[in-house]
Amino acid sequence: MSGVGPVEPGEGTRAWDTPGPDAPADTPRRQLPHGGRPERRRRAVLVATAAALLLAGGGYLYASRPHQLPRPAPEPAPPPYPSQVVDVAYLEPAPARSGAAPRSFGLTVLVSVTAGPPVTVARITQPYAGLVLTPEPRPPLRIAAGTARKIVVTMRVTQCGKVPENAGLPFLDVTLRNTRAIEVHSYILGSRYAHALSDGLHVACGNDFR
Repeated sequence: MSGVGPVEPGEGTRAWDTPGPDAPADTPRRQLPHGGRPERRRRAVLVATAAALLLAGGGYLYASRPHQLPRPAPEPAPPPYPSQVVDVAYLEPAPARSGAAPRSFGLTVLVSVTAGPPVTVARITQPYAGLVLTPEPRPPLRIAAGTARKIVVTMRVTQCGKVPENAGLPFLDVTLRNTRAIEVHSYILGSRYAHALSDGLHVACGNDFR
């Protein structure tokens, strides 16, 4: 043979992709060993993935939440000041004490405590320079809430020129103490006390007021 031309296939040879003459006409094409996932399996994977992400996110939020400390118990309210719960009232004249000094007379007052811890009456005084006051029983006197004590204050005139002839609004200075504070409080005892004090001063001083 002279010249170069296309090589003719030999007898019994065929191309790789060409089915042989002996292959059946309905032979199916070859498929990949792993075909596409079924729709049901893909949905299951998506649901599992979403659940895992949700669980992880919830765990992170729970772990990163701000931790609230327990609230401290409220502090108890402080007790009232003694002057807020103590009342002093005039009752009546008192008979002269046995062995009392000349120019002396007595007046009875009632000291009561309405609430709170016990109150101690530490001292009772009055404002006039010519008058000396002596309480009986003697302070300090401890008075519990809801109770009262009668106290007889004996007045002794030392200088008639330094006491009023007619006491207008006389008062008593009472030193009070409880667990909250110590206070000196002035109690105006009203017109009955003013009249009784003026009468006692007139009897004690006699003609010195004329």
